[in-house]
Formats: sequence, structure tokens, C-alpha cells
Amino acid sequence: MEHLPVEVIGNILSRLGGARDVVIASGTCRKWREACRKHLHTLSFNSNDWHAYHDLTPSRLEILITQTIFQTTGLQGLSIFMDDVDEFSASTVIAWLMYTRETLHRLIYNVRTNPNVNILEICGRQKLETLELSHNSITGVEPNFQRFPCLKSLSLSHVSISALDLNLLLTACPKIETLGLVNPEIAMSDAQVTVELSSPTLKSVYVEAISLDKFILEADSIESLHLKDCALELFELIGKGTLKHFKIDDVSVIHLDIGDTVDNLEIIDVSNFTIMWPKFYQMISKSSNIRKLRLWDVVFDDEDEIVDLENIAVCFPRLSHLALSYDLRDGVVSYDLQGSSHLENVIILELGWTIINDLFSNWVEGMLKLCPNLKKLVIHGVVSEAKSHEECQILANFTSSIVQLMRKYMHIDVQFDYD
Repeated sequence: MEHLPVEVIGNILSRLGGARDVVIASGTCRKWREACRKHLHTLSFNSNDWHAYHDLTPSRLEILITQTIFQTTGLQGLSIFMDDVDEFSASTVIAWLMYTRETLHRLIYNVRTNPNVNILEICGRQKLETLELSHNSITGVEPNFQRFPCLKSLSLSHVSISALDLNLLLTACPKIETLGLVNPEIAMSDAQVTVELSSPTLKSVYVEAISLDKFILEADSIESLHLKDCALELFELIGKGTLKHFKIDDVSVIHLDIGDTVDNLEIIDVSNFTIMWPKFYQMISKSSNIRKLRLWDVVFDDEDEIVDLENIAVCFPRLSHLALSYDLRDGVVSYDLQGSSHLENVIILELGWTIINDLFSNWVEGMLKLCPNLKKLVIHGVVSEAKSHEECQILANFTSSIVQLMRKYMHIDVQFDYD
């Protein structure tokens, strides 16, 4: 170890990440202290890394973090993630950012300050590539002044910001590729809550826990879109057909429009969602490149709606991964197994239930017949802790049926995943 260059030692310390581990390791000898001071690239203060963080007062934590940061030069990554701290002094946080901003590439910060610190003003026009900001507020964005020429990834969690400032912030990031919005507090000037975002470089967008009247996203280069736990009256995506991955989970939306962006879709993942199947199918039917389709815990708006697997087989010839959850209404399964077309390219099939009955094994058998080239079957189920004798008997019958059924399909790898 004594022959290791200080640059290599600095890389080793940077991989430790956690500030406490870095400080302990750097105390090994003078050479390691030098490596920590001159060649440490990454430093993380996370309350989950060391239980003693929870016992320190905010002022004591400020002193500890200040001493550690100021012993380094050239930090590229700084993470301050303290769940139990109510707030830090604004002047202290400003000192941290001013000291590191010229070399900083990644900043993760989730602690409140009093008064609020304008991180955009301090870190703008620098080398920052990744910014994850939580429990803060952003006001008065000026794209020409607070510009982030290198920023590629932006994540805002529990951040207060107006719809206008949010769009201006994207404008100030000419190279941004990834955007995450988690439970933002959108300040609006009128009764209708509308957010319009536009970026020609965005490739991946994740939105969680947001409630709006209208959400309009214009992204010419978008490849991945994930909406989770949102309540929207209207969501509209305007793009140029680059979308490849579309996931929607536990979302309430009256009008969903992803327009002409579906031609290159490869993955569609829909769960915990009320859906008008004919309209949704019409929207995605042009996506002949779809390789994975997941419809899980989907509620159909019309009780008489049936998903025609014949149409899925014809419209999605490249489909190789299909996941469907079992829903029985009035003795009728929501998926029609009739038709002459097979799902020839499906090699992975996931089937699941929330409430099991004796017909589930029959449905599994019907699905296996539709997939002649299947290699892997995954069965998901929900098994309650308090089971009646009838429920136990149904589960036992299902197990026996599956054992008998799989004797006919010895080449298929079968897995069970129960909650």
C-alpha cells in the first residue's frame, strides 16, 4: 500500500463515499491524509450511513460538515442527505457551495435552510452536471443569468416552484437529458393549475405525486416517460416519435394524449389504472416495435370491455414479454383467448391474481397454448395471512393443477412470486 500513488488513494477514498468512512480511512498515515486533501472527488453526508448523526444538533452537524469539506480541494461530488435535520443556517450552506462550486459536478442536497438559499444563483454558470434538490424553494429563475451549461440530470423533490420558473429552469439547461419531479409544490397565479414544459434535449422524464389540471410536455427527443401516483385532468405529450418506454402507475387522468410519439415504442407498462381499452388500444396500435406489454391491476372503464389477444398478436409481432393480471367479472375474464393467431415471439409470460379462484389455472393453460415458444413463466399472487378453509382449498387445487399442467411443458422455466 505504501507504494500506491496519492491519486490512486484518492480514488479509493472517493469510492467509500460516506464522510465518516473517508475521515477514518484518511487517518491511516500522512500519505492518505494528503490524498484526502488533494485528490478526494466524492463526499457524502447521509443520516442513514451513521446512527450518531441522529444524536447531533444541527449546529454541531454544520461544524462537522464544514470541517470535513474545507479539508478537501477539488470535490466533484457532494451529497448532504440529512432526514432528521429541521434546517441548517443559510450562511453555512452558502459557504459550502461557494467553496466547492468551481469543481462540483454532482450535488445532492435535501436539507431546509433558514432563510432559503438560492442554489441556482450560486451554482449557475459552473460545471454542475447532476443536481438533486429536495425541500427547497426556487423563485425568479433568469435563464440568461442562472444558466447551467453542463447540467444533464435534474431532480426536484418536495420543491416549491412556479410553473413558469420550472419551464424557465429547463430553458436554462441546454443539455438536460433527465428530469425527475416528485411531489412538487406548484405555485400558480390563477385557479387552473397548468404546467407546460418544453425541452428539445430531454430523454427521460419521471413524474410522481403531482396533481394538476393540465400537464403539457413538449420533448422532441424523449425516450422514457414514467408517471406515478398522479392526478391529472389532461396529460399531453408532444414529440417526434422518439418515445421507447412508457410507464404509468396509479394515475388518475381524464384525457391522456401521447399523440404521434408512439411509433417507436418498445415497452408499455400500465398498472393500477382505469383504462378505456378501445381508445388506449387505438393509441398504441401503431407501435409495431413493442417488445414488452404489461397490463397489471387495470380497471376497464366499461365493464363489457374485453382485451382481444388476437389483435395484440397481430399488431405487435415483435412482442417477447407479456404480463397480464387476472380479473374475473361476472364469470368472464377480461382477456379473450379466442382466435387463430399465436403470440409466436413471446418467450417471457407473467400472469397474476389479486383474488384467486378455480378458473385461474384454466386461464393459465389457455395463455400457454397461445405462446408456443415460451421459455419462462412467472406467476404472481397475493396470499392473505388470514386464510379461510375455502381459500386454502382453492390454493391447493391451483397448485395441483399447475403441477399437472407443467408436466406438459417441461421446457418452460416456472417461477412463483407471492405477496
